[in-house]
Amino acid sequence: MIDLRSDTLTKPTPEMHAAMMAAEVGDDMFGEDPTVAALEKKAAYMFGMEAALYCASGTMTNQIGIRLHTTLQDEVICHKYSHIYLYESGGIMSNSGVSVRLLEGDQGRITAKDVKAAIQPDDIHSPVSRMVSLENTMNKGGGSCYDFDEILAIKKVCTENGLAFHLDGARLFNALVAKNQKAEDYGKAFDTISICLSKGLGAPVGSLLLGSADKIKRAKRVRKVMGGAWRQAGYIAAAGLYALENHIDRLAEDHKNAQTIADTLQGLDYVEEIYPCETNILIFRISDRYTNESFLAKLKEHGVLAFGFGPQLIRFVTHYDFTQDHLTDLLQVLKKL
Repeated sequence: MIDLRSDTLTKPTPEMHAAMMAAEVGDDMFGEDPTVAALEKKAAYMFGMEAALYCASGTMTNQIGIRLHTTLQDEVICHKYSHIYLYESGGIMSNSGVSVRLLEGDQGRITAKDVKAAIQPDDIHSPVSRMVSLENTMNKGGGSCYDFDEILAIKKVCTENGLAFHLDGARLFNALVAKNQKAEDYGKAFDTISICLSKGLGAPVGSLLLGSADKIKRAKRVRKVMGGAWRQAGYIAAAGLYALENHIDRLAEDHKNAQTIADTLQGLDYVEEIYPCETNILIFRISDRYTNESFLAKLKEHGVLAFGFGPQLIRFVTHYDFTQDHLTDLLQVLKKL
């Protein structure tokens, strides 16, 4: 099957698998796993931040980040399509007991003007605006990327109003490659950053929370209460370390493949709209000739798996395991439907 449901579906390459099997390990809860320590140190260094914490998932790192910045009766400002709101099982409320201020915005992106207008007044009837969270790339926006100037403008609003600034960077490396941006600039702009290793980078599991040494010390306590303690985690941390050292630049290939698919879809009569394609996520709207269910079933008959992303919306995600042969076969299938 040609599987375009998500970039989380990749399997370790032989080289990554070898690195995992050769990893030196210890008990991470005692701070004795050298491979976990090396991964955390490398990630923090890449972004110019003081420390990092290795966790099981991006949901965990995002939720820990929210806990670090908020308390009861506070509020998080984010886009209405944010992963932290839509796809983390109500964790903002369940884990931190805070509410959400949901904003509109082009392709899932918000602006400094949006944020400034959303800050609650100092009134006992309102929750306290405490934190702003961005998502880059934006999943529901079709892998859209923020311009860094807009991030800096939002940072300025946060600083002026005493708001914490968090980044859900599940696919941040895609944005860095697509926009030719620098990781260390992000480290200067945000108080905390969540990055995933198990998406485009191809590691089988794991995400990192980056921040100040004090924040990460607190984060370890929150991770513990969430059941996120590791033991000999170095075996999987080695995959993440290998990914950071070897798989970042090749993300451009995934972006190119997604754009090639988008170009082919442009000329097909059952496609009504294609979201702008900046990275490895491609969202397109199909006509009423199909329902989501019938279109996905037809793809599956031809050996292709995809994902419904809303009424008449289909999502393809290119990734490491999507080969040039897969691309050729997919384009032929799309032209037949």
